[in-house]
Amino acid sequence: MKNILIIGCLLCFSSAVMAEVVGKQVEYQSDGTTFKGYLAFDDALEGQRPGVLVVHEWWGHNDYARKRAEMLAAEGYTALAVDMYGEGKQASHPEDAGRFAGEVKKNMDLATKRFLAADSFLKSHASVQPTDISAIGYCFGGGIVLEMARRGVDLDLVASFHGSLGTEQPAKANTVKARVLVYNGADDPFVKAEQIDAFKAEMSLAKVDFSFVDYPGAKHSFTNPAADQFGKQFNLPLAYDKQADEKSWQSLLKALSSVYKN
Repeated sequence: MKNILIIGCLLCFSSAVMAEVVGKQVEYQSDGTTFKGYLAFDDALEGQRPGVLVVHEWWGHNDYARKRAEMLAAEGYTALAVDMYGEGKQASHPEDAGRFAGEVKKNMDLATKRFLAADSFLKSHASVQPTDISAIGYCFGGGIVLEMARRGVDLDLVASFHGSLGTEQPAKANTVKARVLVYNGADDPFVKAEQIDAFKAEMSLAKVDFSFVDYPGAKHSFTNPAADQFGKQFNLPLAYDKQADEKSWQSLLKALSSVYKN
């Protein structure tokens, strides 16, 4: 009996180890530039599964984006934390972050090429079902995934967390293929009421399947536990909101599950 219990424990331990998420830095190319992303998946799962692109905040491809990729991998997806700046470039000060983000946003054709390069890389991975791809983004990244949806990129779902809403290229009717989710902090000073109204009108006019959720009391960057530190350090209106973070994440998982019938 004792030996059976020991064997059983060893089997459980072995299974737990096998089910650990694999995460690794990867590189891909676009227009002669090397991009350094982070791929996460559960190698204990068999067969292909949906892939999710994760686009970083204006700070660049950092540990936070990687953490979200790992969280998605733990849910049974293969996730790629995207590098939109090139060479894995990161900012340590808001001035640099704003400059990096601005350089990408002022050239959306280039941004689209970079996004599609990441998309192609993710689709090429053996664990990914290439017809099942979604994208999520945070702050700068939230704005980017909304822009990709507006441009008709073939995505099943896009989700923006405390992202920018404005655009110079509004969605056209029947162009957006993705279901669109927006999670916004109701007390985010960077997202004005008129921007929200304009976004909702744009989505409705373009006949997009979308939802917009405002979290009362939540400020900018409400999903990132490091927001409080950044806010104090740089005197910015940033704050982590545990409740809004958890609710928005569970809402995302429910939506992904609905899209992919998990």
